[in-house]
Amino acid sequence: MSKVLSVNLEKAVDPALLGEYKEKVKEINTGINSKTLKGNDFLGWADYPTTYDKEEVEQIIKDAEYVRANYEVLVVCGIGGSYLGARAAIEAINGLKPDGGPEIIFFGNTFSPNYTAQVMSYLEKKSFAINVISKSGTTTETSISFRLVKDLLERKVGKEEARKAIFATTDKEKGALKTLSDKEGYQTYVLPSDVGGRYSVFTAVGLLPMAVAGIDIKAFLSGALLASKELNNPDLETNPCYQYACTRDYMYRHGKSVEMFVSYESQYTQIGEWLKQLFGESEGKEKKGLFPASATFTTDLHSLGQFIQEGTPLLYETIIYVDKPKADIAIPKDKEDLDGLNYLEGKNISYVNRKAFEGTLEAHTSGGVPCVVIELEKMDAYSLGYLLYFFMRACAMSAYLLEINPFDQPGVEIYKKNMFHLLGKKGY
Repeated sequence: MSKVLSVNLEKAVDPALLGEYKEKVKEINTGINSKTLKGNDFLGWADYPTTYDKEEVEQIIKDAEYVRANYEVLVVCGIGGSYLGARAAIEAINGLKPDGGPEIIFFGNTFSPNYTAQVMSYLEKKSFAINVISKSGTTTETSISFRLVKDLLERKVGKEEARKAIFATTDKEKGALKTLSDKEGYQTYVLPSDVGGRYSVFTAVGLLPMAVAGIDIKAFLSGALLASKELNNPDLETNPCYQYACTRDYMYRHGKSVEMFVSYESQYTQIGEWLKQLFGESEGKEKKGLFPASATFTTDLHSLGQFIQEGTPLLYETIIYVDKPKADIAIPKDKEDLDGLNYLEGKNISYVNRKAFEGTLEAHTSGGVPCVVIELEKMDAYSLGYLLYFFMRACAMSAYLLEINPFDQPGVEIYKKNMFHLLGKKGY
C-alpha cells in the first residue's frame, strides 16, 4: 500500500465482491504495459514519468525563471487537457490567493465575448508572456485567443521582443503551431504524439505553467514516478488504484450512473474539473460510462446536500480528503457570543472541516449513498503527482473493463463539424 494516499472502500462496497475482477485486472494490466490494447498508440503516459526528456525539463525550469523574472502575467492559451491539469495543479498547491510570482491567466478555453474582452483589456496594462498549447495548432478557441494576445503583444513590444515572450507546446514535427513557431523562432516544447491531451499533465503542457507558478516540477514528476512503479501491480488485493477502478465498474453495473468527485477545499475544485474531463471523455462512449460530476463541500452541501441525502439514488461519491492544510487559522472568542460559537473557541478551521467531513460521510452512507474515500496526508507537488497518476491509471483500467478505447473522443467532432458549417469554414 502507498504511503502517499489511502483508499477506503468500506463505505462503498465489500472488497470481497471485487474478487471476480482479479483475472481481468491482470490481463488488462499486462495489456497496458505491452501496449496491445485499444488505443495503444496513446499509452505513452503510462511510463512517461520514467521516459520523459530530462533536458526538456531543465529547459522548462530555465524558461520559467526567465518568465518569473521579467513578466507580470503568463497567459496560457489552451482548452481541455491543454489547461485543466495545469490549473488544477497550480490551485491545489498554491491556493486561490497565492503570494508572489507572475499571475497565471487561462485563456482560449471559451468563446465568451465578455471574458475575452475583459482579459484583453486587462493585458493592455500588464507585461505578459504567452504559453500557447495545441498539438495541431488549429483548435478554434485556442487559436482565436492566441491570435488576439499575439497581436496585442507585438503591438506593445514589437515582434522581436514578442518572440522572446512566446512559448509553444505542440507536436514535435508537424502542425500549424509547429510551422509558425519554427518560422517565428518561438521556444517550443513537445506534446508527445503518444500522449493525449487529458493525459498530458506530466508533459510540458502542465509543467511549464506549473514551473512559472513556482511549483517544484521535479518533485511533481517524482511523485508520478513512484505511482507508476507502485500501481503497475496486477494484484488486485494490494493495488488501491485497481481496487478503485473495479469499484467504479461495480457501481456502474449495480445501478449507479453518476460518480460525484468531492473535496473539502475550495482550492481543489479544479481537480474535480480535471477529473470530469479525464473520465468523461475517456469512458463516455457506446452509450456506456458513469457521468462524472464534482462538488466542493461544505459549500455545495448548501445547494446539493438535500438531493444527495434523499433524492433519486443515482450517484455515489469519491471523496478526496487531505489531512494537513498548508495554512490554518483559529476561531477567536467573542465576548457576547451572540452567534453561539464560543464552544469552538481556540479550535482551528481544519478541525471544523474534518468534523464536517466525518459527519457528512456518516449521513450520506446511512442515507444509502456509497462513498469511496481517498485520503492524503498533505497536498504538495510530490503528493499531487502521485494522485494524478493514480487517477490516470485507474481511468485506463476502468475504461478497459467497459471494453472501450479510453483514448479517443469521436463524439466531440460532431459539434465541431456543425459549428464550422454554420461559421462558413471552407470544406464544411
